[in-house]
Amino acid sequence: MKASILLVDDEPNVLAALHRALRVPLRDLARIESFSDTQLALARVRERAFDVVVSDFRMPLQDGVSFLRDVRGIQPQAVPMIVSGSADVSTLVRAVNDAQVFRYILKPWNDEELIRDVKLALERAQTGKEESALADAMRVQQGQLPALEAERRRLEAQEPGLTHVEWGPNGEVLMPPLN
Repeated sequence: MKASILLVDDEPNVLAALHRALRVPLRDLARIESFSDTQLALARVRERAFDVVVSDFRMPLQDGVSFLRDVRGIQPQAVPMIVSGSADVSTLVRAVNDAQVFRYILKPWNDEELIRDVKLALERAQTGKEESALADAMRVQQGQLPALEAERRRLEAQEPGLTHVEWGPNGEVLMPPLN
């Protein structure tokens, strides 16, 4: 199964350049989705699991660190990366501390370095998945985690929100609002 990458930048030309730089070299490894609006991107993150999320830092409605922090709340296993025109140390520190950013890439980027860093992020995501599955299997074997909970975690990692059900006052399942 191919990995998935989410690209987010409010500038269409930059978003297209990121997509263009990654599309061919990663075509056998990952599927890439792009968004110019952080709210639409977050809605997609609630629907589909992403292995790597690459975000611009400076965007009008929400900066990249806040966006990646929100992504981490929904998909803690996704590997976050920032692309920015700013080499400000306080911005870098905030990105690492608040959003646990894997890589901070300066604009203009070097395509080979960008591809290398995204491949490293994909490897980290795969390693994280394997470690999580092994840890859950060990907990099940030791009786510390019910098998049903391990399966719920596995399903939730594949399809975020799949196992979340809202119940009504009479025990009925409430459907999410249509956007």
